[in-house]
Amino acid sequence: MSKLNNDGLFSSWKTDLSSGLVVFLVALPLCLGIALASTGRPDLLFSGIIAGVIGGIVVGFVSNSPLGVSGPAAGLVVIVLTAIETLGSFEAFLLAVVLAGIIQIILGFVKAGIIAYFFPSSVIKGMLTAIGIILILKQIPHALGYDEDFAGDFFLEQKDGHNTFSELYYAFKYSSTGAIIISVISLLILMLFETSFMKKIKLFSFLPGALIVVFVGIFINYLFMNGFPDLVIKDKHLVQLPVASSPSEFISFFTLPDFSFITNPNVYVVAITLAIVASLETLLCVEATDKLDPWKRRTSTNKELIAQGTGNLVSGLLGGLPVTQVIVRSSANINSGGKTKLSAIFHGIILLLSAVFIPMFLNMIPLASLAAILLMVGYKLAKPQIFIQMYKLSKLQFVAFFVTIVAIIATDLLKGIFIGMAVALFYILRRNYLNPSRLTKETKNGKDVYKLRLSEETTFLNKASIAKTLDEIPENSDLIIDGEKTYFIAYDVLENIQEFTNYTSKIKNINVTTIGIKEVTIAGGH
Repeated sequence: MSKLNNDGLFSSWKTDLSSGLVVFLVALPLCLGIALASTGRPDLLFSGIIAGVIGGIVVGFVSNSPLGVSGPAAGLVVIVLTAIETLGSFEAFLLAVVLAGIIQIILGFVKAGIIAYFFPSSVIKGMLTAIGIILILKQIPHALGYDEDFAGDFFLEQKDGHNTFSELYYAFKYSSTGAIIISVISLLILMLFETSFMKKIKLFSFLPGALIVVFVGIFINYLFMNGFPDLVIKDKHLVQLPVASSPSEFISFFTLPDFSFITNPNVYVVAITLAIVASLETLLCVEATDKLDPWKRRTSTNKELIAQGTGNLVSGLLGGLPVTQVIVRSSANINSGGKTKLSAIFHGIILLLSAVFIPMFLNMIPLASLAAILLMVGYKLAKPQIFIQMYKLSKLQFVAFFVTIVAIIATDLLKGIFIGMAVALFYILRRNYLNPSRLTKETKNGKDVYKLRLSEETTFLNKASIAKTLDEIPENSDLIIDGEKTYFIAYDVLENIQEFTNYTSKIKNINVTTIGIKEVTIAGGH
């Protein structure tokens, strides 16, 4: 891998602009779908576009994440919907978003971003793979022309009464031939663009396959309208971006927060909840994005919290949904060849300009075309090779990885991550329990001599195992407890050793000698 040119924001502008186009196409239906699911109101669809624009432009400028892309997140849908119902108005909720942004900025300044470094690699890789699988499962219905569920849904249980798997049954049962034709052709185009032959053509190194897919989808649907009316895709099977008939109506899409709710304690509860959940999702995505980065650059997690807080502050003031860094858009950015944060900023600019100047054109895009793009993103995140690679690493890595995948698919992102973390922690504790020390035995002058070598770091987690080892030392033997190579011994373990040395060993007639453990005072002078 050649070294990335770090001359500035525009050092790789050609590939970044191309990647930004792809991210825009991925983000557009997600912004609209998440807005509808979060608010339950078609008149507030533009709140998702605002969040997408702010996530791209504002967060993009403030953040130092080279490849991360922010916007409205599916993981916040339930929180947002419940919060709006609790507070009684969308305007009061916007005030909570503003306050959540301020809290995140404070978290960044107090360096709370260090939390990101406590997520095991196996869990992060499990998260990426799970998101890839969910993308595939969720986009198959849209590719088949069954669009009853919103485009950005990541939950097992759906608002239409089905779940991720039952939805597949209904999708095949009520599929649309026109949508299938468009999605199959779109997938073939995207696969063609992955070949080395297409990558050698200069024009297509700048024009991404996703953009061609969109134009082809619109063109095919136009052909359907003029010759195959039964195959035409229309209404909810197309992008549905709000269209303003005048500048004043466009301005009305923006909503100001209601500051009269500033004394309402529920606003602060919602703000704190949003800040914590949005920050956790962001930190998880930062870790995942950095792992996907071909140049393995590291993002400052504290600066990212400040960037996200700034984004939420501005989004709330303008009438937008809360934002987080989002792995679907970020991975689309990476897979499309993005190299600097210009691609994230550019996607936000295109989103804004498109909403202002060409909403009617965007509303001609079949959701089947966009589903094909997301299916490719999902496949790249969940390739079979990833399972093989994790299996070869170790049993511990694979189990934590696999459990994380199943848990995220069965619950949601955060719950799945915490379940995966619990499994990883269990294996760490078990390993610490089983390997805190090493006991050897030799015979000198007809007497058994045991030597217990403590590990370099002996924590309270090792107390039970060391106590068990000491209890198993037979009567009438010699025991050497060697702590010369140990730089830390927890008080609980020291206390255990001292009790054994001063009391248990005398009952069992065990002669104990300690080496390198100055903190242990042995009655009788050993």
